[in-house]
Amino acid sequence: MESHATYLVPGISCGHCAHAIESEVRTVAGVQSVDVDIAAKTVTVVADPLDDDAVIAAIDDAGYDVER
Repeated sequence: MESHATYLVPGISCGHCAHAIESEVRTVAGVQSVDVDIAAKTVTVVADPLDDDAVIAAIDDAGYDVER
């Protein structure tokens, strides 16, 4: 079943940040789409299944911290 999750990533400040995060999160198994909102500093992921820990790890691998 497709799931959605939104993560607050305060370090997002530009298009480069968005691209880096999108590239990493897209490598997570099951991810169907990634939307980075630079103004809101959020990352919204649609996945089936959604592996929350793997998505957070991917954002971390891109060099950004996730606030829970």
